[in-house]
Order: sequence, then C-alpha cells, then structure tokens
Amino acid sequence: MQEIYQAMRARVIKDAGFIAALDQSGGSTPKALALYGIGADAYANDAEMFALMHQMRARIIQARDFTAEKILGAILFERTMRDVINGTPVAQFLWQDKGVVPFLKIDKGLEDTDADVQLLKPIPDLAALLADARGFGVFGTKERSVIHAANAAGIEAVVAQQFALAAEVCAAGLVPIIEPEVNIHSHTKAEAETLLAAAIARHLDHLTEGHEVMLKLTIPDQAGLYDDLADHDRVLRVVALSGGYSTDDACARLSQNPKMIASFSRALTEGLNAGQSDAEFDAALGANIDKIYRASL
Repeated sequence: MQEIYQAMRARVIKDAGFIAALDQSGGSTPKALALYGIGADAYANDAEMFALMHQMRARIIQARDFTAEKILGAILFERTMRDVINGTPVAQFLWQDKGVVPFLKIDKGLEDTDADVQLLKPIPDLAALLADARGFGVFGTKERSVIHAANAAGIEAVVAQQFALAAEVCAAGLVPIIEPEVNIHSHTKAEAETLLAAAIARHLDHLTEGHEVMLKLTIPDQAGLYDDLADHDRVLRVVALSGGYSTDDACARLSQNPKMIASFSRALTEGLNAGQSDAEFDAALGANIDKIYRASL
C-alpha cells in the first residue's frame, strides 16, 4: 500500500496533466444528467438517478482518451468510490487500468451564507469514511467551501475550517485538496482572492510536521497570484476549478497561470450526450481533454 501511495504522490507532484472532477453529488446530479441528455423523466427515484450517473462516469473513465497521458487524477463521489467498473472497485480501476490517481469528495454540502462565505457542513462519521477511502486505495480527498465577497473575517473562517479538516485527513494517511472557491460573479473577486492567498499562506506555515496538502482554487483575476502557494514546500500541487466559466474561457484564463493545472467538471463534460455513438462520445470527450490538458501545461 505504501509503495502505491508513493507512486501516486510522485505522479501528483511531477507529471503533466489535469485532475478530472467526476464528483457531482445529490444536488448537482439532476443538472449534470440533464446536460448529458437524460431528463428527470428517465428515473423514478434517487437510486435510479445515481445508477444513470454512474453509467455516465463509467463511460467517461473507460473512454479511449481518458488515460494517464493527459489525466493526472480523478475526484470521485462517495457512491462512485463504493461502486465498480467491470467488477473492479472504481478507485482501483482508475489506478491499475488507467494510471489515474483517485481522490474522494468528502464534504457534505455548504452551510447558509454568513459573513459573505459558506462554510462546510459537518461531516458525520468522518474517521470511518477516511478509513474506507484508504481501504479502497484512494490517495486524497476534496472538500469545497465558497467565498462570495472580500470579507476578511469570513475568508479567515473558511480557511481555518479547511485547514482543521485537512489535519484530520492528513492524520488518516490521505492528502487533502483544500477548496475555498471564490464565486466568479463576485463584485470583489480580485480583492477576495488577495485576502484568500494571504490567509492560506499563514495557515500553511503552521501545518503539522509531515503534513502535505493540495489546493483547488478559482482561477484568479490577477495572473500568477497563487504562484508563491504553489512553491510552498507543503503544497504538492495547485489546481484550478472552472467555477462556471465556459471551457474556452477557463482554459484561456488557466493558461495565464502556469503553476496551476486544471481540475474541471462541467468543462470536461461539455458537449457529451447519452445519445452519442461511442465514436462521437470519444471524439467530444477527447477534444475537451486535449484542450484542458494544453491549458494545464
């Protein structure tokens, strides 16, 4: 297990590529399915909805161009981690068959907005979930909170909560992807990002010895704003979320930040449809993968 972990860590630190976000959860699944051409009339309950979502994710993962050549890692929803592809647990399939490092989304949604931010909701049975993730061969976790405006107190609360959770994840033998998303529609986005960079830097300097993290951040208005964070000796990688930007816009913005790589969700699946032939599906996904990969170089 430790040998595999070190091989995954080496990939995350030095290899080219991006991280595919395949972690749509309960609230975002209906919209993701609708964009994929599957309406609400196609399923009668949550079980059928998640089964259809798993079929979509499995189709993406098994696609011709979904390989280690351009994809570094993939973030999974908990249900996906506990499911299989061709009889193999998904995390194991990703690493053994595709050479892709598996991560797990562990957050359970967001609290209501307070001080212009949304903190993480409590995560019940966290220790058991992290132990299960290790057992399935997952390398790291991802946990998302949201910043809506340049409120220094709110941003500090988000970062402090993220790093407290990160300490638990690290203690369980996993690498956390800390994700304090800045709303791309915020009228104070640039100011919020400056405050966020400073808060993260302060907390990085107080990490427990031996703990390492990754950062998943909205592509900043000021190109290169997060370069110093990427160079911090406790940060394995800084990845970018698309945040609602179109694929072309997200890739153009990302290309101005060479120390960030992509971790896109909607941009990755843009143009995919359940009714496409395998050749059409592979061509559409391959074009997205190539575009995101080139922006991540």
